Amino acid sequence: MEKKNIDWGSLGFAYTETDYRYSSLYKDGKWDEGGLITEPSVTMSECAGVLQYSQSCFEGLKAYTTEDGHIVTFRPDLNDARMHETCERLEIPTLPEGRFIEAVEEVVKANEAWVPPFGSGATLYIRPFIYANGPVIGVAPATEYEFRVIVMPVGPYFKGGVKPLTLRVSDFDRAAPRGTGHVKAGLNYAMSLHAIMDAHRKGFDENVYLDPASRTKIEETGGANIIFVTKDGTLVTPRSDSILKSVTRRSICYVAEHILGMKVEHREVYLDEVADFAEMGLCGTAAVISPVGKVVDHGKEICLPSGMTDMGPVTKKLYETLTGIQMGRLPAPEGWIHVIK
Repeated sequence: MEKKNIDWGSLGFAYTETDYRYSSLYKDGKWDEGGLITEPSVTMSECAGVLQYSQSCFEGLKAYTTEDGHIVTFRPDLNDARMHETCERLEIPTLPEGRFIEAVEEVVKANEAWVPPFGSGATLYIRPFIYANGPVIGVAPATEYEFRVIVMPVGPYFKGGVKPLTLRVSDFDRAAPRGTGHVKAGLNYAMSLHAIMDAHRKGFDENVYLDPASRTKIEETGGANIIFVTKDGTLVTPRSDSILKSVTRRSICYVAEHILGMKVEHREVYLDEVADFAEMGLCGTAAVISPVGKVVDHGKEICLPSGMTDMGPVTKKLYETLTGIQMGRLPAPEGWIHVIK
């Protein structure tokens, strides 16, 4: 199929309307068969549950063109499982078994002309989401929903190369204990918007959130999990019931332990430990790994030895290995690469 006439190298990380999207409706206690549509707009009741009580969830993954010309996605089964868990937590009806991956496949195939070529630095971002479109005024789950999958070509998350970030320790809490921090609910991100804009206005790239109970332990940022590397080369990831189960973070841990032979620890990480680490990074679908050069704790600067000019050597090796697997340059563990075409 002939590709769209796009300057792939100039793409940013932003919404672009593509030709097809997938839609399935839930009504009268069941999901319909679903299918591809071309209409990008949504019409709903002014009293829709998503407008009144923010009943929605979403996922994010990417499709890639590999070196041998295949179009693939990376571990979509984990996104499927996480959306299922989120739906259960938000009283949203779960999708029929197999529907999530089927929908992703259909939309990517239908929009093949929008999938960036190998070597362009661009990918096809996939955004599956479910929202309550049925009317509800009492505080209760809606009775009607839409599951929709949209796609768009995106460039590298960081244009012009990766530069280490400066984070601040936030006075806001990201999630309540035993709340919804562990699922991918839209409301979690709405709650983080003021905090991230406040950070930007004060010259910081992101917030580091602490556990709300003791405010001594690292949790995550507004949109990414956190990883650390010790001076002896051990990968450490914070443990908390409020941290989102990042597909990228779990993959990094596997790569570190089983491919690079590193020691991996998933444990509570205290704020006063940060100064002792050699490297720090944020991980997620959009950027894979973003290096952190500095954390500012209420005026006190904690500078990572890896510095403010480039990724640390271990973080860089993790990044290169994981992206190499995703793009087909390196062999993948069984089940990680889902071939669409």
